[in-house]
Amino acid sequence: MAGDPKRILLIDDDADFVATTRMVLESCAYRVTAALDGAEGLGLARQDPPDLIILDVIMPFKDGFTVCEELKQDPALAAVPVLMLTSFAERRGDTDLPVSAGFGLEAEDYLDKPAPPGVLLARVERLLSRHGRAEGGPGIP
Repeated sequence: MAGDPKRILLIDDDADFVATTRMVLESCAYRVTAALDGAEGLGLARQDPPDLIILDVIMPFKDGFTVCEELKQDPALAAVPVLMLTSFAERRGDTDLPVSAGFGLEAEDYLDKPAPPGVLLARVERLLSRHGRAEGGPGIP
């Protein structure tokens, strides 16, 4: 139905970051569901496919690279745009994940943390528009 808020799944293990990012997104009338690890995020995406997924890389249980790969291999979720929003470039030394793990990903966009709210909202709007999911969505204030 036109006018329904666009649904965003936010997958990140940092509860404070999730709370802050949820407030930013909800300020523009997006409906946000959050998962605090990759396995939970995959489950939520499969249960109720969102219009957009915002995904961290460094997480317990399933890292973001693995989650993105599984999302793009799932026919029911492959068309859902994924925005990788992560501090991976800055925290590479804190993880065993190789940089090469991200090279073959089919994520639609990548943004370093911390991202200014206006930049994040512009990227979200662009991805939703580009993937035919912006009808009825909010404009950027």
